[in-house]
Amino acid sequence: MNYNEFVTDCFNELTIKQEELTKKYDLNSFPNWFYDQASGFLTFSDEQRELNFRYYEVGTYSKVSKTWKWSWDNEHTLKKVKQELETVKQFGSEQGYKKLIQGLFDSTEEEGWDFTSITTKLLNGIGSYRPETEKHFIFMVLYELVDNEKANEEKEKYIDCENHERRRRAFICQHLNKDSKNGFEEAFETYEDMEFEFEEDDFQAWCNECEKVRLENDGWNEKSMEFVKIKLVCEKCYFEIKETNK
Repeated sequence: MNYNEFVTDCFNELTIKQEELTKKYDLNSFPNWFYDQASGFLTFSDEQRELNFRYYEVGTYSKVSKTWKWSWDNEHTLKKVKQELETVKQFGSEQGYKKLIQGLFDSTEEEGWDFTSITTKLLNGIGSYRPETEKHFIFMVLYELVDNEKANEEKEKYIDCENHERRRRAFICQHLNKDSKNGFEEAFETYEDMEFEFEEDDFQAWCNECEKVRLENDGWNEKSMEFVKIKLVCEKCYFEIKETNK
């Protein structure tokens, strides 16, 4: 199948899915919407309702330069919402579809819908959404509606950092910072962008002195926790601190 035929099939499939999505949720009726790359949620709300969808960011169309940029080629797009787009890129490479493997090129807004249709098909999306900013159209694929309670619990695990914008939360002792060399003890071995095995897990670390106090007190208790004095940082800060303190 050539590229144009494939795009037509994908667009027809998306049209059907979009009609079903509109019939079921009528997203355009919500006065408020907000997307959060860190948690991967696109949220719609009004005075009575809230809907939380997980989404992938397909890419952006620039109104200024008249260009398309795939999310996988955009350093400002977080991994949470773009990592699965590698599947689209790989498919384009296998099929010889050049527009799926070139990160940035001259394009049109309409072509953004072609790429969104393809992504919806390859990643089993349930529909799409296209927010607009002053300079860009942002094309997204929705793939799961999440219960509000669960969605809000997940959102609470992210914090706004003055150095790194919004990232997952992490907990460290009062003695750790980017300029210290106090050792780095962790609840379990970690790496950046890792997926936790259990929902209740968090990044947690403390220095060598805190480890001594913990052992002297047979674990974490009121006395050892008073010495630790936990503080909150973002995931990015956590790993910068880990690097300097190991």
